[in-house]
Amino acid sequence: MNIHEYQAKDVLRAFGTPVPRGKVAFTVDEAVAAAKELGGPIWVVKAQIHAGGRGKGGGVKVVRSLDDVKREAERMLGMTLVTHQTGPAGRIVRRLYIEEGSDIGSELYLSALVDRATSRVAFIASTEGGMDIEHVAKVSPEKILTFQIDPVVGYSGYVGRTIAASLNLAGEQAKQLGAVINSLYSAFVAKDMSLLEINPLVVTKSGQVICLDAKINFDDNALYRHKDLQELRDPEEEDPMEREAAKFDLSYIKLDGSIGCMVNGAGLAMATMDIIQHYGAAPANFLDVGGGASREKVTAALKIILSDPAVKGVLVNIFGGIMRCDIIAEGIVAAARDVKLSVPVVVRLEGTNVQQGKDILANSGLPVVTGNDLADGAEKIVRLVKGN
Repeated sequence: MNIHEYQAKDVLRAFGTPVPRGKVAFTVDEAVAAAKELGGPIWVVKAQIHAGGRGKGGGVKVVRSLDDVKREAERMLGMTLVTHQTGPAGRIVRRLYIEEGSDIGSELYLSALVDRATSRVAFIASTEGGMDIEHVAKVSPEKILTFQIDPVVGYSGYVGRTIAASLNLAGEQAKQLGAVINSLYSAFVAKDMSLLEINPLVVTKSGQVICLDAKINFDDNALYRHKDLQELRDPEEEDPMEREAAKFDLSYIKLDGSIGCMVNGAGLAMATMDIIQHYGAAPANFLDVGGGASREKVTAALKIILSDPAVKGVLVNIFGGIMRCDIIAEGIVAAARDVKLSVPVVVRLEGTNVQQGKDILANSGLPVVTGNDLADGAEKIVRLVKGN
């Protein structure tokens, strides 16, 4: 689960992390009132969307008067902000963060994530803060360093000193950075984060180390432990189809291709997407209906796939163990009758009650094509979509 920058800073502030003062605003009047309360002479008006690159898209502006705060708030609220992370469709700005200005001396990069290879929390640091870290990794990989923290041992001052040295910080600034990393690590573990990114981490001209921006992702599987975090969810920032899928406990992720996929099992879903690519097309989604889906769940899954205008064909790939093939077939028939089929559908069924499932599809009168195996199904749907 993602949250907005201002929410991330509230979370970090509770752990003692130094962040600038700021207030959220949903209207122009609230933005001006927030600036007055914070006091000047410099403010930063920040669009709040779940995507990076806001500054390059015109979503972050430094202003020096209340009139400019008002002018930028009027411009940003309601605008469609396009960044390299939003895609060409962009995101509508519905809230702003009005923050006190910071006298920046230098910009650094710091993030934390779960390193699954070592089962540790990894801190990534770079002197190239404020830039696209992906670009830095491509052109200057030696400027990105990784440091591991063993969860059994936890944070130690040695880690902070080592990271500070890599960022060319010494003395008081190194001491401050150690405290920052300690607070970030505590927050990361306590709140079950999967990603925590500070870009930029700045050293002000007066020598203060502060987190100027913050991005946090939480582990969805741990949200049951954090009712307070669930309240931070902003449904308007989530893909509508992903929101609908969540209602039925479906694992669905929107992708950029044209062939919709409905599969049972995450591994099989990945293999299905790979073989679609192999035959010259691209998947429109990842969708795992799970091992014991009901007819209603399967019906909802197919409806969600068909509601995507980018979908030009659908491949259903089911290997039934716990999941019965006749249940899948009944769900496909129900969905196809509720939503008029306008794209080709290829179904590959194997496993429990496979013949019953095939019989249901064959007797349905629907224009559904059968795939003999995964390769055959993928080849058929790609050929049908391309009109060959």
